[in-house]
Amino acid sequence: MSRIPIIAGNWKMHKTAAEAVAFVREVKGKAEIAGVESVICAPFTALPALAEALKGTTLKLGAQNLHFADQGAYTGEISGAMLKELGVHYVIIGHSERRQFFAETDEMVNKKVHAAFRHGLVPIVCVGELLEEREAGKTRDVVRRQTEAAFAGLSAEQAAQVVVAYEPVWAIGTGRASTAEDANEVIGYIRGVIGGLFGADAAARVRIQYGGSVKPETVPDFMRQPEIDGALVGGASLEPASYIRLVEGAKP
Repeated sequence: MSRIPIIAGNWKMHKTAAEAVAFVREVKGKAEIAGVESVICAPFTALPALAEALKGTTLKLGAQNLHFADQGAYTGEISGAMLKELGVHYVIIGHSERRQFFAETDEMVNKKVHAAFRHGLVPIVCVGELLEEREAGKTRDVVRRQTEAAFAGLSAEQAAQVVVAYEPVWAIGTGRASTAEDANEVIGYIRGVIGGLFGADAAARVRIQYGGSVKPETVPDFMRQPEIDGALVGGASLEPASYIRLVEGAKP
């Protein structure tokens, strides 16, 4: 089954609303490439301006987090309904930085995935092992646990719509990327886990990205692998020229 490759820039805590709009002016048209889905996952404060700037383009808007409740006394949090109203399409859930710095658990990730679906948002679910887990040979155990937890309670149809980002934690922002072959092997394993839960059809439809020190020059290496369907990119997505090259590198 052919899956549309997806390149998602995760800006993390970078760019004001004005800087975000200036970025879109630079990439408009150039990062809109047939056969590739281009996504920008921006800070909450930039989302309204970005939604307006992206009108008439094929670029999709993403958020970096959401709360699992639909509303309530959660000071500083953002709900799925709020994101949906702004025109957000994708939302990153369970990024390793959320797990590391904000005590996000597998259970919370699962509740956020369900919240995303309640509001018509597509989750980009991040899974990946720490360096000590990799060195102890526990990569498969970790990604299995995280994947099974994130997907708990979904229907097969919902599961097929999820985007998974395999991001080995030791490769994020370190300049030390996984090899394309290693990433392909782990991503194939994750697809197998999803197949065991929801069947071969759902597993064949799920798009699984690689993330972790991806650069424009390495994207084609990853995209040549049969199991890898794109990339979730941090630092290299911040400059317009670099983002355009990332999308170009994912052309089928």
